[in-house]
Parts: sequence; structure tokens; C-alpha cells
Amino acid sequence: MQAFAVVDEFERRIAEFAGSPYAVAVNSGTSALFLSLHYHRIDKMQIRLPAHTFISVPMAVVQCGMVPTFHDLVWQGVYSLNPLPVVDGALRFRRGMYEGGLHCLSFQARKLLNIGEGGAILTDSIDARDWLRRARYCGRSGPDYHVEDIESMGWQMYMTPEKAARGLHLMEYIGDNLPDQQMTYPDLRKVKYFHEQKRLPVGRELRVA
Repeated sequence: MQAFAVVDEFERRIAEFAGSPYAVAVNSGTSALFLSLHYHRIDKMQIRLPAHTFISVPMAVVQCGMVPTFHDLVWQGVYSLNPLPVVDGALRFRRGMYEGGLHCLSFQARKLLNIGEGGAILTDSIDARDWLRRARYCGRSGPDYHVEDIESMGWQMYMTPEKAARGLHLMEYIGDNLPDQQMTYPDLRKVKYFHEQKRLPVGRELRVA
């Protein structure tokens, strides 16, 4: 049995629990957001975010060549990175939670499924699933890849078998209707890095509302 078969089983278990056709396991919730944004990437697109959220979310937006804009949005558990069909679901983990798009989960130590690190992307698109699987593994299709078969860009963002095995163990004890987590985040509009005319590391001036 291949070592990475446990990752496949973890993905099947997460998808079944969430009510999505597919799940793609990655090394963090931030990686899940980055890959999901990159899949839909439109250069310089403005992405609407709550002013109060985890700072890695707008950082992932910037890394994908898009522009985070911050707004007074009240949210609980999940929110969409409008106008893209990408959902930050880091604070929700309950049966049947999937409602479409690329829905990103976090399994960091403080999250409801506390593997320690890791994340996943829920999707109903087989094309997105296949692209995300390659993208998380440096463009490779899997452990038995051939270098000459790589046709697209990728990153080192896959979930290790050890983390997947811990996730499967924890799934044996997870409840079906856990309440959303409550977190207090600072107002990201006050972060100097995101001020208007700030040069961001994508080689261009980006205006941030």
C-alpha cells in the first residue's frame, strides 16, 4: 500500500463528511486559499474581504497578483472572497457544510479538526480537483510521477501521510454539528502593509481601498 493512499482516504472521508464530491488535502489553510485563488486568478482583480479576518487571507490574495479590499462585513464561520467562488471556511467544520465553489478548510492546532497543521479544498468540479492535486505537488500527478509529464506550474503544498493519518484518527471522534468557532481579529485596514500606494511583492503598484 502506497504511503500516500492514506491521504486519498482522508480526502474521501472529508468530502463525505462535508457533502462535497471531492476534497484536496494540502499543508495549510492558507495554502488552500492560495491555490483556490490561483485557480481563478485574474490579474489585478479586487477581492472583497472582511476588515476583520486572519492576515494570511489578504496576503494570499496579494501573492496571486490580485488586490485585497477591506469592508465592514459581519460573518460567522465562513465568508466568500467575492467576486470569486472561493470560501474561507477555517472556522466551521460540520457535516454537510459544503455549499459550492472552492471551500477552504484549516486543520491548524486551534481549529475544530486540530491535526496540528494542514488544510483542504472542497469542490464539485473534477477539473478543479485535478488541477489542485497537481498544483499542490509541484505540477506532478502524484508520487509515481514522471518529470516529463509535468505540464503546469505547481507548489510544494501537499499534505503528508502522517498528517492525513492523524486526521483520519480524529475524524472518528468529531461531532456532526459543532458550533462555529469565534475568533477576534484586528482591523486589517490599519495594517501599514496594506496602505494605499504600498509597493507589494508582485512587481507593480497596487491600490488598496
